[in-house]
Amino acid sequence: MTDTLRIRSYVQDQWVDGEGEGSRLYNPSTGEVVATASTTGVDMGAALEHARRVGGASLRALTFAERGAILKGLSKVVREHRDELLELARTNGGNTAGDGSFDIDGASGTLFFYSNIGRGLGDAKILADGDALPLGKETSLCGRHVWVPRRGAAVLINAFNFPAWGFAEKMACALMAGMPIVVKPATLTATVAHRLAELFVDSGLLPAGSWTFLAGPAGDLLDHLEAQDVLAFTGSAATGRKMRSHPRVLEKGVRVSVEADSLNAAVLGPDVDVASDTWNLFVKEVTREMTQKAGQKCTATRRIFVPAGQLAEARDALAQRLAKTTVGEPGAEGVRMGPLASAAQLEDVRSGVGDLATCGQIVFGAVERVERGDGGDADAGCFLGPVLLQCDHPREAPTVHNREVFGPVATLMPYDGTADDAAELVALGEGSLVSSVYSDDKDFVRDLILGIAPYNGRVYLGSADIASEAWGPGAVLPGLVHGGPGRAGGGEELGGLRGVHHYMQRTALEGSAELIGAVLP
Repeated sequence: MTDTLRIRSYVQDQWVDGEGEGSRLYNPSTGEVVATASTTGVDMGAALEHARRVGGASLRALTFAERGAILKGLSKVVREHRDELLELARTNGGNTAGDGSFDIDGASGTLFFYSNIGRGLGDAKILADGDALPLGKETSLCGRHVWVPRRGAAVLINAFNFPAWGFAEKMACALMAGMPIVVKPATLTATVAHRLAELFVDSGLLPAGSWTFLAGPAGDLLDHLEAQDVLAFTGSAATGRKMRSHPRVLEKGVRVSVEADSLNAAVLGPDVDVASDTWNLFVKEVTREMTQKAGQKCTATRRIFVPAGQLAEARDALAQRLAKTTVGEPGAEGVRMGPLASAAQLEDVRSGVGDLATCGQIVFGAVERVERGDGGDADAGCFLGPVLLQCDHPREAPTVHNREVFGPVATLMPYDGTADDAAELVALGEGSLVSSVYSDDKDFVRDLILGIAPYNGRVYLGSADIASEAWGPGAVLPGLVHGGPGRAGGGEELGGLRGVHHYMQRTALEGSAELIGAVLP
């Protein structure tokens, strides 16, 4: 334990070490302890108050362009230390180079995207929302909506699977809005977030009080929230419900945004021929969504719907491509998928596959033992190969539509080839972050979108004409809304300027056009 990294918190503009050993962070490939972290003894109330009082004032004094310049500088910091961060993602998160870069590059790219939004907004500190509404007949009486910074702190609580991108997408919007942030990453994989915290502090770019980092458990953090604060959470639906119903949140009316797990779907259109460009795109992207980050993504495809007549062909094509996924230590040559994040995560996935198997059968893969392509011990680490199940009667299988298995697991199911039937099956998931449609038939796509859009935050359309440069459903783009209704949490992030608005207050001004005009830039 003497060589183990000690993760510290950054509170009230200084580094603070928690009391006791605290939590242990592991290398999921070996089981080795790589770090410890504790927040015991950290005064959460004082941390929040310092952020509001000092950080809020510091940020509100800046224009949007100046805040954008900060984000641009931080984006550069991430890029300059990319290799170091990728190594931490490997040893603490079990990420391959590709998986790690998906997270690290996503963080730097999002920060840079929002820096350009700040540059475009220029020297303003307040935003107009729409045009003025004339209210008077003989005077300049009018009404106009404006966006102003809230006077609280943005508490950003993130999941284990994206320790960099997860908080960066929230951070970019909050800082751009003029709100100080309190970052609480999942302790399990916090070494990447902690190193970013060190780099951000060392850069000198962040104004006093604008950055707080909590290294371990949140403790009584939520007990100190105030009405002007914003709570943004990414994680399980169950934890999201607890946060929404927290007594302090209810008492103070704290603004909450939840991005939760979801049973994302992929639908293959009846028009798609085997071996066509759209078919190949479907097979490629579904298997990638199953295996990227070992399936530990909130946007991963969990349910696959294909016309009943193509079920066998789809099953065989997916199995053949999944068979090419080499599992092993993420730094080993040829390995395409690393371990799950922890032993507990491995057991949860195994249990989940067992639940899903009661509704069908495993048609590719297994949960008992994984064949490692790196020659390592199959019983060591938290390794599991991809698992594809088949459920022939999806309407008689509620578990498939309400049990998300957060790993390299998906279930293949038939539908009758109509948009109505596919839409009804997708809707059984009761809300998703993203569903994907693979078809070149405009009528089918139109009808399916009308059926599934109310249940999804985003609908990805895969077709032959965009196959050569398609991003895939798993790529969360900062210019598009990320979030989803119902089970997916009911929250929103990103979406360009929409994401910034979440951390601001929209207020209606009513009065003289001249006076209102003096408020705006």
